[in-house]
Parts: sequence; C-alpha cells; structure tokens
Amino acid sequence: MEWLFLGGFCALLTASLALDFFILWALLGGYLLFFAYGLLKGHSPRDLLAMSWEGLRTVKTILFLFLLIGMITALWRASGTIPFLIYHAAGLISPAVFPLLAFLLCSVMSALTGTSFGTAATIGVICMSISQTMGLSPVLSAGAILSGAFFGDRCSPMSTSALLVAALTKTDIYDNIRLMVRTAWIPLLLTCGIYLALGLTHPEGAFSQDLLTPFARGFDLHWVTALPALVIILLSVLKCRVKITMGLSILASAILCLTLQDMGPVQLLKTALLGYTSSLPELNNLLSGGGIRSMVTPLCIVSVSSTFSGLFDGTGLLDGLKEAAHRLAGKITPFGSLFGISILTSMISCNQSLAIMLSHSLCREDFTDQDLAIGLENTVVVIAPLIPWSIAGTVPLASLGAPPEAMLAACYLYLIPLWNLVVNLKKRKKSALK
Repeated sequence: MEWLFLGGFCALLTASLALDFFILWALLGGYLLFFAYGLLKGHSPRDLLAMSWEGLRTVKTILFLFLLIGMITALWRASGTIPFLIYHAAGLISPAVFPLLAFLLCSVMSALTGTSFGTAATIGVICMSISQTMGLSPVLSAGAILSGAFFGDRCSPMSTSALLVAALTKTDIYDNIRLMVRTAWIPLLLTCGIYLALGLTHPEGAFSQDLLTPFARGFDLHWVTALPALVIILLSVLKCRVKITMGLSILASAILCLTLQDMGPVQLLKTALLGYTSSLPELNNLLSGGGIRSMVTPLCIVSVSSTFSGLFDGTGLLDGLKEAAHRLAGKITPFGSLFGISILTSMISCNQSLAIMLSHSLCREDFTDQDLAIGLENTVVVIAPLIPWSIAGTVPLASLGAPPEAMLAACYLYLIPLWNLVVNLKKRKKSALK
C-alpha cells in the first residue's frame, strides 16, 4: 500500500511538471495523500497534525532566515554592493580563460550571497552576455556559470540549502562548511583545470565595457559599497551566529541605501519587502528582484515539504525504502547508498528542498549526524540542479537563456559526488583488507 501512495505522489509531481502547474499544488496534494495514508493506518487526525507540526518545527529557524535572505538580496542590489562586485569583477574576464573566470566569479558571488538563483540572475547574466559577444559556446559558458552558482549554494553560511541541512542534522553550519571544503578541494581544482583547458581551445573574442555602463550610471560605486559583503565574510570567519551576521549586513546595506544611493526610508522599506527595481530599464533587466516577497514561494515549498518528514516518521510510510537504502549501504558504502537515493529523490521531487528532506529521512540511520550533513552536501545538494526537470537547475538556466544541455558542462556538480564516492569505496576496501 505504501508504494501506491508514493506512486500517487510521483504522478502528481509528473503532472505538475507536464502541465506547467505551480509545484506547490502538487506538494499540497502529496500532503493530503500522506495524511490519508495515516488515517488508513489508524492514526487520528489530531495525531497526524501533531506529526506534521513536528516536521515543521525542524525548519522553523530556516523559515525566519528565508526572510532575512530575501531582504539581503534586495538591499545588496539597492545599496550598490552587487553592482560594485559585478562592475569590477566582470572587467577581469579574459576571453581565452572565460569559462574558468566565469566559474570563479560566480563561485565568489554565490559564496557571498548564498543563492544560486540570485547569482545566475546577476553576475551570471553578465557573464552570459560577455560569452555571447565573444561567440563562445553557450553550453560551456552556462555550465561554468551553473557550477559556480551552486558552489556557494552548497557551502555559504547564507545558503538556504546549507542551513536546511544543518537544521535537519542538528549540526553547526560552520563545522559543516569546514568539512565541505575538505571534501571538495580536489573536485574544485579538477573543475578549474577542465574549464581552463576547454577555454583555451576557443578562439579569442572581445569584451565591451559598454555592458557595464548601466551600473556606473545607476549607482555610486564607491568602495564602501562592498562593506555589506565584507561584514558577511568577516563575521562568518569569526563564526558569529548566522542571524546576527545577516542582520548586521542588512543594517550596513540600509545605511548605504539611505546615504550613498540617496534612497528614502519609504522606498527602502518597499525594496526590502517587494524587491529592488530601477528606473533604468537596462538595470532592471539585470538586477531587479530579491525582497521578502521573492522568498514566499521557497518558504511555502519548504514548509509543506517539512511536514512530510513528520508524517513519514510517524506513519512509517518510508520504512520499506529505508530498509532498501540500508541494504544498499552494506553493499556500496553508506555514501554510495545516499548517492543513489539522492538521484531518486531529486528525480521525483523536482525541487532541492524536498529532495534533501527525503534523502535525510531515508538514509539517516546509516550515518552520524555530522557525516550525514556532509553526505547530503556532497550528493543531493549538487545532484538536484543536474535533473533536467528540477527547478534547481532549470530556473538558473532560464535566467541565462541557456539550453538544458548546459547541465552536461556543470563539471563541479558531477565531480563532487563522484570523487567522494571513490574516496568512500577506497576506505571500504582498505578496511576490508585489515
């Protein structure tokens, strides 16, 4: 009977994708299905609501951080922080090494902002425009941008996925980041080498500074506009609480908006709530967005998805899959099992947040909390954007105007899980020989 309900949920997700419906409706339908399963198993509606609340409680801190992230993404635009970084970074791009530099620039931006979507929509759009003027491959360029966009989505203290993983596994996000660096530095170097080699095979083009003119026209790009980003970097190094770090960065951005960028208090509040807009059409195309309103959809998706974990635990709906995952862990290591489960959950969930929660529910009994946190970061977080029908990858590529084939060129996202699978298999082999 469990497979019937899980199959029904998969059918809802597939129909939502095929008919281009808002995925939240499919998730709500899934909640009703799982609620009905609980009723058939003899649980009372009150008990099922309590289970749902337990699942929601695991991400309550994340939901508040979503609001802070929405404010940051808008105020970093309005204060000139993102325009300053784009203006000075884009000028460094050399045609001969464009894929490498695009990857590195997007990596820096995503590490500072914690958002793959925001990175793709800002510095990613600039890089894609430069690529087009040079006549470079859109597949390769967009693949490098997608890789860089998820560099920070994986390991930034402001990343919603990293915060979600920390909340689910009850681990410290800064400890997780330290271990993420340790398990990804070789894939990072390999990615840089691949993009450098591929970039050098392309003929040189020309970069026009005219692409950056709107930023100079629309903002005062004084170096002080970098302060909100520096606050994030400094306080993250000092391991300050994420809420405090984000709050101080928001405060710094607000002060810059009111002083350097001549924004009024009412406009500042409107920007924080509804997102940044500019009177210059060319800037609107590149920078508009952010704000608390932009986080409503992911907030709703994570809220509904989180109730699933409570229902799954309380009703035992996933016990069969858990047992299968456990048997697989005994054959190909717990990480190998998590790798395979992550592909499955990413394929059926269509979004990164639900895939993380499902993978966590199915595989947590084979890991310590810390190992599971890093395992999730090295699998499902980077696998979700490689699924052609998942919003994790399709939304950034749509903002770039790039074809789906660009996912094939997102080398960093492949190398992290593959490298760590090899490492874990080698450890298993060494243990067996002792």
